[in-house]
Amino acid sequence: MNRRDILRGAALTGAAAVLTPETLWAAAASDWTLGIADVEADIAPTGLTRIHGRAPADLTGTLFRNGPAKFRRPGGSVGHWFDGDGMIRKFQMADGQARMAARFVDTVKRRQDTAANAVITPGYGTPSGPGARLGSADDANAANTSVMMAGGELWALWEGGSPTAMDPVSLETRGFKALSPEMKGMPFLAHPRVQPDGTVWNLGLAGKRAVVWNLSADGALRKAEVITLPRAGYMHDFTATARSLVIILQPWVQEGMQMPIATNMAWRPELGTKVLVLDKDDLSKRRVFELPPFFFFHLGDAWEEADGTIRFDACIDKDPSGTAANGGAIVRGEFLKAPPPRRAMITLRANGQAELAAEAVSAEFPRSDPRFAGLARRYAVHLTNERPDRPLFQSVAVRDWKRDRDQVFDFGARHLVEEMVFAPRPGSSAELDGWLVGTTLNLDARATELHVFDARHVDRGPVATWRAPVALPVTFHGVFVGA
Repeated sequence: MNRRDILRGAALTGAAAVLTPETLWAAAASDWTLGIADVEADIAPTGLTRIHGRAPADLTGTLFRNGPAKFRRPGGSVGHWFDGDGMIRKFQMADGQARMAARFVDTVKRRQDTAANAVITPGYGTPSGPGARLGSADDANAANTSVMMAGGELWALWEGGSPTAMDPVSLETRGFKALSPEMKGMPFLAHPRVQPDGTVWNLGLAGKRAVVWNLSADGALRKAEVITLPRAGYMHDFTATARSLVIILQPWVQEGMQMPIATNMAWRPELGTKVLVLDKDDLSKRRVFELPPFFFFHLGDAWEEADGTIRFDACIDKDPSGTAANGGAIVRGEFLKAPPPRRAMITLRANGQAELAAEAVSAEFPRSDPRFAGLARRYAVHLTNERPDRPLFQSVAVRDWKRDRDQVFDFGARHLVEEMVFAPRPGSSAELDGWLVGTTLNLDARATELHVFDARHVDRGPVATWRAPVALPVTFHGVFVGA
């Protein structure tokens, strides 16, 4: 279909049709771009239709998910997938039924862009537009990456600014969360590490310096300490054991402080990858390990063995040339022909040696049983099987490290599969005894679907599936909150 065909088709729909940049893009795009289509308004609470199986009787709770949902405006669009306006999705399950709602996070960025009828706020890969006002990092905060519960509030997270507090019932935005008056506006990464007792650890980056945040389970600040890093670089995630913080410094290094962020980054593989291990009780106690160069977004939970060896899984790329550096192409409906990330196991030995064991298995969005965070574990959950002709994954996998075995369920080429999270079975303390809960975008039905798996038997497929009356763009991260 060319531009002339689009215009002719639009004219035939009558005078009421308005040919916006959004409709032009949608008409010409491949169907996988439904996963990055614009949502124009909040979605009121509505019921989902069960289309397969039966919901487990003892599964009751809410899946919250976060991701960008508005990318294009008549006066200008985002320059990268990571810069769309954050929208919180809420999927409630109880008594065999499922309901959903979705609401945009009411950020300074969204209000500014809406008023301008253009994306003028700079971000990860979007330059500043005419009239943009940026008094602090939170003026650019898209609140579009992840979510966590703290003290009865739902926090929408973005790696470059403050958490945004929201009402978990209505999804109304309450405003930025200042963890302390002295640290107001300091970054709070989108991947906090939560111990089994609810204690929260997180980082906030500012060049070669980082804030180490330590919060209680209710979100109250216990301690915030500034540390110096061996170098300034891009960091989306870190990991932790029960005793240590594990910070990977990949060689995508920061060479400036301007926005958009991605334009300041340079790939320097000759620097290798450094791993900084900090003692949680005394951050001045540090060890540095060396690994070959690689790029990553996401890490699995780490654990420490009796002899001091630390192990954790990672999803790694050979460099940032895919989504990290060129995610603007995805928003334009162009497929990046970059290989998907691969699963790897990283081992840090007590004698100072480090090992990277990369596999051929494609993997992204690693998760595990949160009750075992920082502790020795057997299982990992991740997405796999990215197609060669479009971005995003089509399968979910459960890795059994003890038995060296993978279970995989393939939704097929017509689904865009999103991160799956674990919901424990009430009364059970065994690892991964419960369900995996997550969403896909069904391209044929043009609808978002909610799925529940038996986490120990993911290869058998969903035990229950519901279909929403809307298609929502794919999200990045979520959390399950039991009733």
